[in-house]
Amino acid sequence: MAISAFAVKVPTAEPLVGDLRRRYDATVALGVPAHITLLVPFMDPALITEEVIDRARRVLERTPSFAFSLGKIGRFPETAYLAPEPAAPFIGMTLALVEAFPDFPSYGGVHADVIPHLSVAHGDAFHAEEAAIELQARLLSSGAVHAACTEVVLIENSSGLWQDLHVFQLPNATA
Repeated sequence: MAISAFAVKVPTAEPLVGDLRRRYDATVALGVPAHITLLVPFMDPALITEEVIDRARRVLERTPSFAFSLGKIGRFPETAYLAPEPAAPFIGMTLALVEAFPDFPSYGGVHADVIPHLSVAHGDAFHAEEAAIELQARLLSSGAVHAACTEVVLIENSSGLWQDLHVFQLPNATA
């Protein structure tokens, strides 16, 4: 089934988490880089029109670019992740996208709360715990990852691999 999603790519996290993600996150093999998901699942890519792109642009341009860090490890039962700080801009963008596209609740409406995260290990509780322990050691050694959110990417998977469909530039924070 074809699917799309809004995400914030975090290339500065790759040196810290890339090898762990390759080991413990199957989405890496599908072309998904280190990222923080804003909204998934989104509509079938074949249904994404210029009107949809324009509506998403109007929603996302309300959030100015911002700096964030990834220095805190979080866990879901089968997932280890890095939690972005501050989390509020990610939550705000997610809620705004859901409001603009009410047929597409975050994570299909399965979870009541929006918890922004960069998944490092997913799918197995034991592997998630292994990854969390390794992440903790790496963070103690290297410190937090620092990044800037300057754009949101609409990615799609209609071929078995995730690819960029559209990039939304966020306005400059000083604008």
